[in-house]
Amino acid sequence: MKAMSKDVRYHGFVTMQSRGVVALPGELRKRMHLDEPGAQLEMTEREDGVIEMRAQMAVPVTQSWFWSKEWQQREREADADIAAGRVTRYEDAESFVDALPD
Repeated sequence: MKAMSKDVRYHGFVTMQSRGVVALPGELRKRMHLDEPGAQLEMTEREDGVIEMRAQMAVPVTQSWFWSKEWQQREREADADIAAGRVTRYEDAESFVDALPD
Protein backbone atom coordinates (compact mmCIF):
# COMPACT_ATOMS: atom_id res chain seq x y z
CA MET A 1 0.00 0.00 0.00
CA LYS A 2 1.31 3.44 -0.94
CA ALA A 3 2.27 5.78 1.95
CA MET A 4 -0.30 8.51 2.65
CA SER A 5 0.70 12.11 2.09
CA LYS A 6 0.90 14.24 5.25
CA ASP A 7 -1.72 16.64 3.80
CA VAL A 8 -4.44 13.95 3.71
CA ARG A 9 -7.34 15.03 5.95
CA TYR A 10 -9.45 11.92 5.53
CA HIS A 11 -8.79 8.36 4.48
CA GLY A 12 -11.34 5.61 4.68
CA PHE A 13 -13.40 3.14 2.72
CA VAL A 14 -16.96 3.32 1.46
CA THR A 15 -19.09 0.55 0.01
CA MET A 16 -20.54 0.75 -3.47
CA GLN A 17 -24.26 0.00 -3.24
CA SER A 18 -26.65 -1.02 -5.99
CA ARG A 19 -26.90 1.34 -8.96
CA GLY A 20 -23.52 2.85 -8.04
CA VAL A 21 -24.68 4.67 -4.92
CA VAL A 22 -21.89 5.65 -2.51
CA ALA A 23 -22.61 7.19 0.90
CA LEU A 24 -19.93 9.59 2.08
CA PRO A 25 -19.09 9.60 5.79
CA GLY A 26 -21.04 12.22 7.76
CA GLU A 27 -17.97 14.03 9.11
CA LEU A 28 -16.67 14.50 5.57
CA ARG A 29 -20.05 15.66 4.20
CA LYS A 30 -20.35 18.21 7.01
CA ARG A 31 -16.79 19.56 6.75
CA MET A 32 -17.03 19.86 2.96
CA HIS A 33 -20.56 21.35 3.12
CA LEU A 34 -21.88 18.48 1.00
CA ASP A 35 -24.99 18.21 3.17
CA GLU A 36 -26.19 21.62 1.96
CA PRO A 37 -28.69 22.14 -0.87
CA GLY A 38 -27.07 22.32 -4.28
CA ALA A 39 -23.89 20.50 -3.25
CA GLN A 40 -22.26 18.50 -6.00
CA LEU A 41 -19.15 16.38 -6.49
CA GLU A 42 -16.92 16.99 -9.48
CA MET A 43 -15.38 13.66 -10.53
CA THR A 44 -12.22 13.11 -12.56
CA GLU A 45 -10.89 9.74 -13.67
CA ARG A 46 -7.15 9.90 -14.14
CA GLU A 47 -5.15 7.65 -16.45
CA ASP A 48 -3.42 6.05 -13.43
CA GLY A 49 -6.79 4.69 -12.21
CA VAL A 50 -7.34 7.27 -9.48
CA ILE A 51 -10.82 8.76 -9.21
CA GLU A 52 -10.73 12.28 -7.75
CA MET A 53 -13.77 13.95 -6.26
CA ARG A 54 -13.95 17.67 -5.49
CA ALA A 55 -16.76 19.27 -3.54
CA GLN A 56 -18.59 21.92 -5.57
CA MET A 57 -21.39 24.23 -4.53
CA ALA A 58 -23.80 26.19 -6.68
CA VAL A 59 -22.71 29.05 -4.44
CA PRO A 60 -19.07 28.91 -3.35
CA VAL A 61 -18.71 28.25 0.38
CA THR A 62 -16.77 31.52 0.78
CA GLN A 63 -19.89 33.39 -0.40
CA SER A 64 -22.53 31.31 1.38
CA TRP A 65 -22.89 33.90 4.19
CA PHE A 66 -24.59 36.21 1.67
CA TRP A 67 -27.30 33.62 1.01
CA SER A 68 -28.11 32.92 4.65
CA LYS A 69 -31.71 33.67 5.72
CA GLU A 70 -30.54 36.43 8.05
CA TRP A 71 -28.42 38.19 5.43
CA GLN A 72 -31.12 37.93 2.78
CA GLN A 73 -33.61 39.50 5.22
CA ARG A 74 -31.20 42.43 5.66
CA GLU A 75 -30.87 42.73 1.89
CA ARG A 76 -34.68 42.93 1.54
CA GLU A 77 -34.78 45.61 4.26
CA ALA A 78 -32.05 47.60 2.48
CA ASP A 79 -33.90 47.29 -0.85
CA ALA A 80 -37.10 48.56 0.82
CA ASP A 81 -35.24 51.52 2.35
CA ILE A 82 -33.72 52.41 -1.03
CA ALA A 83 -37.10 52.10 -2.79
CA ALA A 84 -38.74 54.31 -0.15
CA GLY A 85 -36.00 56.93 -0.43
CA ARG A 86 -34.72 56.35 3.10
CA VAL A 87 -31.13 56.91 2.06
CA THR A 88 -28.56 59.65 2.29
CA ARG A 89 -26.19 60.24 -0.60
CA TYR A 90 -22.79 61.86 -0.38
CA GLU A 91 -20.82 63.41 -3.21
CA ASP A 92 -17.53 61.98 -2.00
CA ALA A 93 -15.86 60.07 0.85
CA GLU A 94 -14.84 63.26 2.62
CA SER A 95 -18.46 64.44 2.85
CA PHE A 96 -19.46 61.04 4.21
CA VAL A 97 -16.72 61.08 6.88
CA ASP A 98 -17.65 64.65 7.86
CA ALA A 99 -21.26 63.51 8.44
CA LEU A 100 -20.26 60.73 10.87
CA PRO A 101 -21.00 61.42 14.54
CA ASP A 102 -18.01 62.20 16.74
